[in-house]
Amino acid sequence: MKTFLLLTALALPADDPVQASPAQQRIEAVLRTLAERPADTRVYNELAFAFARRARETADGEDYERGLDSLKVSELLAPGNLGARRVRAWLYLGLHRFEDALSTALLAHREYPDDLWTLGVLVDAYVELGNYAAAEESCQWMLDMRPGNTAGLTRAAYLRELFGDVEGALELMNEAITRTPTNETEDRAWILAHMAHLNRLAGRRESALACVDLALEDFPDYHYALDQLGRIRADQGEHRSAAEAFERRYAVARHPENLFDVATALDAADDDRAPALFIAFEQAALAEKEGLDNANDALVTYWLDYAEGRAADALRIARLEAERRPTVTTRSNLAWALSANGEHAAAERELEAVLAIGYRDLELHYRAGLIHRRAGRLAEADAELAHCIAMAPDSDLGRRAALLMDGAATSSATR
Repeated sequence: MKTFLLLTALALPADDPVQASPAQQRIEAVLRTLAERPADTRVYNELAFAFARRARETADGEDYERGLDSLKVSELLAPGNLGARRVRAWLYLGLHRFEDALSTALLAHREYPDDLWTLGVLVDAYVELGNYAAAEESCQWMLDMRPGNTAGLTRAAYLRELFGDVEGALELMNEAITRTPTNETEDRAWILAHMAHLNRLAGRRESALACVDLALEDFPDYHYALDQLGRIRADQGEHRSAAEAFERRYAVARHPENLFDVATALDAADDDRAPALFIAFEQAALAEKEGLDNANDALVTYWLDYAEGRAADALRIARLEAERRPTVTTRSNLAWALSANGEHAAAERELEAVLAIGYRDLELHYRAGLIHRRAGRLAEADAELAHCIAMAPDSDLGRRAALLMDGAATSSATR
Protein backbone atom coordinates (compact mmCIF):
# COMPACT_ATOMS: atom_id res chain seq x y z
CA MET A 1 0.00 0.00 0.00
CA LYS A 2 2.92 2.39 0.64
CA THR A 3 4.00 1.88 -2.97
CA PHE A 4 0.52 2.67 -4.24
CA LEU A 5 0.47 5.90 -2.22
CA LEU A 6 3.87 6.89 -3.63
CA LEU A 7 2.71 6.38 -7.21
CA THR A 8 -0.50 8.27 -6.49
CA ALA A 9 1.60 11.25 -5.39
CA LEU A 10 3.58 11.05 -8.62
CA ALA A 11 0.50 10.99 -10.82
CA LEU A 12 -0.20 14.73 -10.83
CA PRO A 13 -3.93 14.63 -11.71
CA ALA A 14 -5.41 17.13 -14.13
CA ASP A 15 -6.42 20.52 -12.74
CA ASP A 16 -9.77 20.16 -14.50
CA PRO A 17 -10.89 16.50 -14.79
CA VAL A 18 -13.38 17.46 -17.49
CA GLN A 19 -10.51 18.77 -19.64
CA ALA A 20 -8.09 15.98 -18.76
CA SER A 21 -6.02 14.64 -21.66
CA PRO A 22 -6.33 11.00 -22.76
CA ALA A 23 -3.15 10.12 -20.87
CA GLN A 24 -4.28 11.90 -17.70
CA GLN A 25 -7.62 10.09 -17.85
CA ARG A 26 -5.78 6.80 -18.27
CA ILE A 27 -3.43 7.50 -15.35
CA GLU A 28 -6.35 8.28 -13.06
CA ALA A 29 -8.26 5.18 -14.18
CA VAL A 30 -5.24 2.94 -13.59
CA LEU A 31 -4.65 4.45 -10.16
CA ARG A 32 -8.23 3.61 -9.21
CA THR A 33 -7.59 0.03 -10.32
CA LEU A 34 -4.38 -0.07 -8.29
CA ALA A 35 -6.28 0.91 -5.16
CA GLU A 36 -8.27 -2.29 -5.62
CA ARG A 37 -5.41 -4.52 -6.86
CA PRO A 38 -2.17 -3.16 -5.34
CA ALA A 39 -0.22 -6.37 -6.04
CA ASP A 40 -1.14 -6.78 -9.71
CA THR A 41 1.98 -6.38 -11.88
CA ARG A 42 -0.08 -5.81 -15.02
CA VAL A 43 -1.64 -2.69 -13.55
CA TYR A 44 1.77 -1.22 -12.70
CA ASN A 45 2.82 -1.91 -16.30
CA GLU A 46 -0.31 -0.14 -17.54
CA LEU A 47 0.48 2.82 -15.31
CA ALA A 48 4.01 3.01 -16.72
CA PHE A 49 2.63 3.07 -20.25
CA ALA A 50 0.14 5.79 -19.30
CA PHE A 51 3.01 7.90 -17.98
CA ALA A 52 4.82 7.37 -21.30
CA ARG A 53 1.74 8.59 -23.14
CA ARG A 54 1.60 11.63 -20.89
CA ALA A 55 5.26 12.35 -21.64
CA ARG A 56 4.50 12.49 -25.35
CA GLU A 57 1.64 14.90 -24.68
CA THR A 58 3.80 17.28 -22.65
CA ALA A 59 7.42 16.58 -23.72
CA ASP A 60 8.18 16.30 -19.99
CA GLY A 61 10.87 13.70 -19.36
CA GLU A 62 9.86 13.42 -15.72
CA ASP A 63 6.85 11.40 -16.82
CA TYR A 64 9.18 8.78 -18.30
CA GLU A 65 10.95 8.59 -14.95
CA ARG A 66 7.59 8.14 -13.21
CA GLY A 67 6.94 5.28 -15.59
CA LEU A 68 10.24 3.66 -14.63
CA ASP A 69 9.30 4.00 -10.95
CA SER A 70 6.09 2.11 -11.66
CA LEU A 71 8.01 -0.64 -13.44
CA LYS A 72 10.35 -1.05 -10.48
CA VAL A 73 7.32 -2.10 -8.42
CA SER A 74 6.12 -4.44 -11.15
CA GLU A 75 9.52 -6.12 -11.34
CA LEU A 76 9.75 -6.43 -7.56
CA LEU A 77 6.43 -8.24 -7.56
CA ALA A 78 7.30 -10.43 -10.56
CA PRO A 79 10.99 -10.34 -11.50
CA GLY A 80 11.62 -10.57 -15.24
CA ASN A 81 7.97 -10.23 -16.28
CA LEU A 82 7.58 -9.66 -20.00
CA GLY A 83 5.03 -6.86 -19.66
CA ALA A 84 7.44 -4.70 -17.69
CA ARG A 85 10.26 -5.38 -20.14
CA ARG A 86 8.11 -4.31 -23.10
CA VAL A 87 7.16 -0.99 -21.51
CA ARG A 88 10.68 -0.39 -20.18
CA ALA A 89 12.02 -0.49 -23.75
CA TRP A 90 9.47 2.18 -24.75
CA LEU A 91 10.41 4.39 -21.79
CA TYR A 92 14.09 4.13 -22.68
CA LEU A 93 13.26 5.47 -26.14
CA GLY A 94 11.63 8.52 -24.59
CA LEU A 95 14.70 9.11 -22.44
CA HIS A 96 16.95 8.80 -25.53
CA ARG A 97 18.58 5.71 -24.06
CA PHE A 98 18.46 4.14 -27.51
CA GLU A 99 21.02 1.38 -26.94
CA ASP A 100 19.18 0.35 -23.76
CA ALA A 101 15.87 0.45 -25.61
CA LEU A 102 17.25 -1.80 -28.34
CA SER A 103 18.80 -4.37 -26.00
CA THR A 104 15.67 -4.48 -23.82
CA ALA A 105 13.37 -4.82 -26.82
CA LEU A 106 15.54 -7.59 -28.29
CA LEU A 107 15.20 -9.56 -25.04
CA ALA A 108 11.43 -9.20 -25.19
CA HIS A 109 11.43 -10.05 -28.89
CA ARG A 110 13.28 -13.31 -28.29
CA GLU A 111 10.68 -14.27 -25.69
CA TYR A 112 7.69 -13.24 -27.81
CA PRO A 113 8.77 -12.85 -31.49
CA ASP A 114 5.36 -11.90 -32.86
CA ASP A 115 4.57 -9.09 -30.42
CA LEU A 116 3.65 -6.00 -32.44
CA TRP A 117 4.49 -3.65 -29.60
CA THR A 118 8.05 -4.94 -29.27
CA LEU A 119 8.58 -4.88 -33.02
CA GLY A 120 7.50 -1.24 -33.04
CA VAL A 121 10.05 -0.39 -30.36
CA LEU A 122 12.70 -2.21 -32.39
CA VAL A 123 11.84 -0.10 -35.44
CA ASP A 124 12.11 3.11 -33.40
CA ALA A 125 15.38 2.11 -31.74
CA TYR A 126 16.99 1.06 -35.01
CA VAL A 127 15.91 4.35 -36.64
CA GLU A 128 17.33 6.43 -33.78
CA LEU A 129 20.62 4.54 -34.04
CA GLY A 130 20.79 4.92 -37.82
CA ASN A 131 20.31 1.23 -38.67
CA TYR A 132 17.63 1.82 -41.29
CA ALA A 133 17.88 -1.61 -42.93
CA ALA A 134 17.10 -3.35 -39.63
CA ALA A 135 14.30 -0.87 -38.96
CA GLU A 136 12.77 -1.64 -42.36
CA GLU A 137 12.94 -5.39 -41.71
CA SER A 138 11.19 -5.08 -38.33
CA CYS A 139 8.55 -2.75 -39.78
CA GLN A 140 7.79 -5.13 -42.64
CA TRP A 141 7.36 -7.90 -40.06
CA MET A 142 4.76 -5.74 -38.29
CA LEU A 143 2.80 -5.18 -41.50
CA ASP A 144 3.06 -8.82 -42.60
CA MET A 145 1.74 -10.00 -39.25
CA ARG A 146 -1.18 -7.60 -39.15
CA PRO A 147 -1.73 -5.68 -42.39
CA GLY A 148 -3.05 -2.17 -41.86
CA ASN A 149 -2.17 -1.88 -38.17
CA THR A 150 -1.74 1.79 -37.27
CA ALA A 151 1.57 1.38 -35.44
CA GLY A 152 3.05 -0.32 -38.49
CA LEU A 153 1.60 2.24 -40.90
CA THR A 154 3.06 5.26 -39.10
CA ARG A 155 6.48 3.65 -38.81
CA ALA A 156 6.42 2.60 -42.46
CA ALA A 157 5.53 6.19 -43.35
CA TYR A 158 8.54 7.52 -41.48
CA LEU A 159 10.84 5.04 -43.21
CA ARG A 160 9.44 5.97 -46.60
CA GLU A 161 10.18 9.59 -45.81
CA LEU A 162 13.76 8.70 -44.87
CA PHE A 163 14.13 6.82 -48.15
CA GLY A 164 12.83 9.80 -50.14
CA ASP A 165 9.26 8.68 -50.86
CA VAL A 166 7.30 11.58 -49.38
CA GLU A 167 4.12 10.83 -51.36
CA GLY A 168 4.17 7.21 -50.22
CA ALA A 169 4.66 8.37 -46.64
CA LEU A 170 1.63 10.64 -46.94
CA GLU A 171 -0.52 7.80 -48.27
CA LEU A 172 0.37 5.66 -45.26
CA MET A 173 -0.28 8.49 -42.81
CA ASN A 174 -3.64 9.17 -44.44
CA GLU A 175 -4.56 5.54 -43.92
CA ALA A 176 -3.34 5.68 -40.33
CA ILE A 177 -5.48 8.71 -39.49
CA THR A 178 -8.61 7.03 -40.86
CA ARG A 179 -7.94 4.07 -38.55
CA THR A 180 -7.44 6.20 -35.42
CA PRO A 181 -10.54 6.68 -33.23
CA THR A 182 -11.72 10.27 -32.84
CA ASN A 183 -11.48 10.07 -29.05
CA GLU A 184 -7.72 9.33 -29.27
CA THR A 185 -7.05 13.03 -29.63
CA GLU A 186 -3.32 13.00 -28.95
CA ASP A 187 -2.70 10.11 -31.34
CA ARG A 188 -4.63 11.94 -34.03
CA ALA A 189 -2.78 15.19 -33.35
CA TRP A 190 0.57 13.39 -33.60
CA ILE A 191 -0.35 11.88 -36.97
CA LEU A 192 -1.72 15.19 -38.25
CA ALA A 193 1.44 17.02 -37.18
CA HIS A 194 3.53 14.54 -39.13
CA MET A 195 1.20 14.91 -42.11
CA ALA A 196 1.81 18.66 -41.90
CA HIS A 197 5.55 17.98 -42.00
CA LEU A 198 5.21 15.72 -45.05
CA ASN A 199 2.99 18.20 -46.89
CA ARG A 200 5.55 20.90 -46.16
CA LEU A 201 8.29 18.70 -47.64
CA ALA A 202 6.11 18.18 -50.72
CA GLY A 203 5.65 21.94 -51.11
CA ARG A 204 1.92 21.85 -50.26
CA ARG A 205 1.91 24.60 -47.68
CA GLU A 206 -1.85 25.11 -47.49
CA SER A 207 -2.39 21.40 -46.89
CA ALA A 208 0.30 21.52 -44.23
CA LEU A 209 -1.42 24.42 -42.48
CA ALA A 210 -4.76 22.60 -42.66
CA CYS A 211 -3.19 19.59 -40.90
CA VAL A 212 -1.75 21.88 -38.22
CA ASP A 213 -5.16 23.46 -37.65
CA LEU A 214 -6.78 20.04 -37.26
CA ALA A 215 -4.05 18.88 -34.89
CA LEU A 216 -4.46 21.96 -32.68
CA GLU A 217 -8.22 21.49 -32.75
CA ASP A 218 -7.81 17.93 -31.49
CA PHE A 219 -5.08 18.84 -28.98
CA PRO A 220 -4.67 22.59 -28.25
CA ASP A 221 -1.09 23.88 -27.91
CA TYR A 222 0.29 20.52 -29.01
CA HIS A 223 4.04 21.01 -29.21
CA TYR A 224 4.54 18.90 -32.34
CA ALA A 225 1.88 20.88 -34.21
CA LEU A 226 3.29 24.22 -33.06
CA ASP A 227 6.71 23.11 -34.29
CA GLN A 228 5.29 22.57 -37.76
CA LEU A 229 3.41 25.87 -37.66
CA GLY A 230 6.64 27.69 -36.86
CA ARG A 231 8.52 25.98 -39.69
CA ILE A 232 5.80 26.74 -42.21
CA ARG A 233 5.78 30.42 -41.21
CA ALA A 234 9.58 30.52 -41.46
CA ASP A 235 9.37 29.01 -44.96
CA GLN A 236 7.00 31.83 -45.87
CA GLY A 237 9.42 34.42 -44.55
CA GLU A 238 6.96 35.34 -41.79
CA HIS A 239 9.60 35.19 -39.09
CA ARG A 240 7.69 37.02 -36.35
CA SER A 241 4.77 34.62 -36.78
CA ALA A 242 7.25 31.75 -36.72
CA ALA A 243 8.73 33.07 -33.49
CA GLU A 244 5.26 33.30 -31.94
CA ALA A 245 4.55 29.66 -32.79
CA PHE A 246 7.93 28.56 -31.45
CA GLU A 247 7.39 30.61 -28.27
CA ARG A 248 4.08 28.84 -27.72
CA ARG A 249 5.82 25.50 -28.16
CA TYR A 250 8.62 26.46 -25.77
CA ALA A 251 6.03 27.43 -23.15
CA VAL A 252 4.81 23.82 -23.05
CA ALA A 253 8.05 22.00 -23.95
CA ARG A 254 10.95 23.85 -22.35
CA HIS A 255 13.88 22.17 -24.05
CA PRO A 256 17.01 24.04 -25.20
CA GLU A 257 16.54 23.07 -28.86
CA ASN A 258 13.05 24.59 -28.76
CA LEU A 259 14.47 27.83 -27.36
CA PHE A 260 17.01 27.80 -30.21
CA ASP A 261 14.16 27.82 -32.74
CA VAL A 262 12.67 30.87 -31.01
CA ALA A 263 16.04 32.63 -31.18
CA THR A 264 16.63 31.81 -34.87
CA ALA A 265 13.16 33.07 -35.85
CA LEU A 266 13.65 36.30 -33.90
CA ASP A 267 17.11 36.72 -35.41
CA ALA A 268 15.63 36.39 -38.90
CA ALA A 269 13.05 39.02 -37.92
CA ASP A 270 15.84 41.38 -36.72
CA ASP A 271 14.37 41.30 -33.23
CA ASP A 272 16.62 42.65 -30.46
CA ARG A 273 15.68 39.76 -28.17
CA ALA A 274 17.54 37.19 -30.28
CA PRO A 275 21.11 37.63 -28.88
CA ALA A 276 20.03 37.09 -25.27
CA LEU A 277 18.03 34.02 -26.25
CA PHE A 278 20.99 32.57 -28.13
CA ILE A 279 23.09 32.96 -25.00
CA ALA A 280 20.39 31.33 -22.86
CA PHE A 281 20.11 28.48 -25.36
CA GLU A 282 23.86 27.89 -25.42
CA GLN A 283 24.07 27.79 -21.63
CA ALA A 284 21.18 25.31 -21.40
CA ALA A 285 22.56 23.14 -24.21
CA LEU A 286 26.05 23.03 -22.68
CA ALA A 287 24.57 21.99 -19.33
CA GLU A 288 23.16 18.80 -20.87
CA LYS A 289 25.64 18.11 -23.68
CA GLU A 290 27.15 15.06 -21.94
CA GLY A 291 23.76 13.42 -21.42
CA LEU A 292 21.96 11.13 -23.83
CA ASP A 293 18.95 13.44 -24.08
CA ASN A 294 20.72 16.55 -25.29
CA ALA A 295 20.49 19.49 -27.69
CA ASN A 296 23.81 18.78 -29.39
CA ASP A 297 22.40 18.85 -32.94
CA ALA A 298 21.09 22.37 -32.34
CA LEU A 299 24.31 23.35 -30.56
CA VAL A 300 26.34 22.32 -33.60
CA THR A 301 24.10 24.39 -35.86
CA TYR A 302 24.36 27.38 -33.52
CA TRP A 303 28.14 27.26 -33.38
CA LEU A 304 28.41 26.93 -37.16
CA ASP A 305 25.74 29.38 -38.31
CA TYR A 306 25.42 32.01 -35.57
CA ALA A 307 28.52 32.03 -33.36
CA GLU A 308 32.06 33.06 -34.22
CA GLY A 309 35.17 30.97 -33.71
CA ARG A 310 33.36 27.78 -32.66
CA ALA A 311 33.70 25.70 -35.84
CA ALA A 312 36.26 23.35 -34.25
CA ASP A 313 34.03 22.83 -31.20
CA ALA A 314 31.08 22.15 -33.50
CA LEU A 315 33.06 19.51 -35.38
CA ARG A 316 34.08 17.76 -32.16
CA ILE A 317 30.46 17.50 -30.97
CA ALA A 318 29.18 16.57 -34.43
CA ARG A 319 31.70 13.71 -34.65
CA LEU A 320 30.72 12.37 -31.23
CA GLU A 321 26.99 12.41 -32.08
CA ALA A 322 27.49 10.80 -35.51
CA GLU A 323 29.61 8.04 -34.00
CA ARG A 324 27.06 7.35 -31.29
CA ARG A 325 24.06 7.33 -33.63
CA PRO A 326 24.78 7.72 -37.36
CA THR A 327 21.39 9.09 -38.45
CA VAL A 328 20.58 11.35 -41.40
CA THR A 329 20.49 14.29 -38.97
CA THR A 330 23.79 13.65 -37.20
CA ARG A 331 25.62 12.79 -40.44
CA SER A 332 24.33 15.86 -42.29
CA ASN A 333 25.41 17.96 -39.28
CA LEU A 334 28.81 16.30 -39.43
CA ALA A 335 29.10 17.09 -43.15
CA TRP A 336 28.25 20.73 -42.43
CA ALA A 337 30.83 20.90 -39.62
CA LEU A 338 33.55 19.23 -41.69
CA SER A 339 32.92 21.70 -44.51
CA ALA A 340 33.12 24.67 -42.12
CA ASN A 341 36.50 23.38 -40.97
CA GLY A 342 37.86 23.07 -44.52
CA GLU A 343 37.65 19.25 -44.64
CA HIS A 344 35.82 19.32 -47.94
CA ALA A 345 36.44 15.77 -49.18
CA ALA A 346 35.30 14.28 -45.86
CA ALA A 347 32.27 16.59 -45.85
CA GLU A 348 31.23 15.42 -49.30
CA ARG A 349 31.61 11.77 -48.29
CA GLU A 350 29.25 12.25 -45.33
CA LEU A 351 26.85 14.21 -47.49
CA GLU A 352 26.76 11.54 -50.19
CA ALA A 353 26.10 8.87 -47.55
CA VAL A 354 23.02 10.80 -46.38
CA LEU A 355 21.78 11.44 -49.91
CA ALA A 356 22.30 7.76 -50.81
CA ILE A 357 19.75 6.79 -48.16
CA GLY A 358 17.24 8.88 -50.08
CA TYR A 359 16.51 11.50 -47.43
CA ARG A 360 15.59 14.92 -48.77
CA ASP A 361 14.57 18.22 -47.23
CA LEU A 362 15.05 21.91 -47.94
CA GLU A 363 17.88 22.48 -45.48
CA LEU A 364 19.76 19.37 -46.61
CA HIS A 365 19.69 20.46 -50.26
CA TYR A 366 20.69 23.99 -49.33
CA ARG A 367 23.57 22.81 -47.17
CA ALA A 368 24.59 20.34 -49.87
CA GLY A 369 24.79 23.17 -52.38
CA LEU A 370 27.08 25.19 -50.10
CA ILE A 371 29.23 22.16 -49.24
CA HIS A 372 29.81 21.38 -52.93
CA ARG A 373 30.46 25.04 -53.66
CA ARG A 374 33.11 25.26 -50.92
CA ALA A 375 34.72 22.15 -52.42
CA GLY A 376 34.80 23.84 -55.84
CA ARG A 377 32.24 21.49 -57.41
CA LEU A 378 29.98 24.13 -58.91
CA ALA A 379 27.86 21.89 -61.15
CA GLU A 380 27.00 19.65 -58.18
CA ALA A 381 26.33 22.73 -56.06
CA ASP A 382 23.90 24.14 -58.61
CA ALA A 383 22.11 20.79 -58.89
CA GLU A 384 21.48 20.69 -55.12
CA LEU A 385 20.42 24.34 -54.97
CA ALA A 386 18.05 23.68 -57.89
CA HIS A 387 16.49 20.81 -55.90
CA CYS A 388 15.96 23.21 -53.00
CA ILE A 389 14.28 25.74 -55.29
CA ALA A 390 12.11 23.09 -56.94
CA MET A 391 10.84 21.82 -53.59
CA ALA A 392 9.70 25.25 -52.37
CA PRO A 393 10.60 28.15 -54.67
CA ASP A 394 8.90 30.78 -52.50
CA SER A 395 10.30 29.49 -49.22
CA ASP A 396 13.01 31.34 -47.34
CA LEU A 397 15.66 28.75 -48.25
CA GLY A 398 14.36 28.49 -51.80
CA ARG A 399 14.82 32.23 -52.27
CA ARG A 400 18.30 32.13 -50.74
CA ALA A 401 19.25 29.25 -53.06
CA ALA A 402 18.00 31.22 -56.07
CA LEU A 403 20.06 34.25 -55.04
CA LEU A 404 23.16 32.07 -54.74
CA MET A 405 22.62 30.61 -58.20
CA ASP A 406 21.91 34.04 -59.71
CA GLY A 407 25.04 35.41 -58.06
CA ALA A 408 27.15 32.58 -59.42
CA ALA A 409 25.72 33.07 -62.92
CA THR A 410 26.37 36.83 -62.80
CA SER A 411 29.90 36.29 -61.56
CA SER A 412 30.58 33.79 -64.35
CA ALA A 413 29.16 36.11 -67.01
CA THR A 414 31.41 39.01 -65.97
CA ARG A 415 34.66 37.09 -66.00
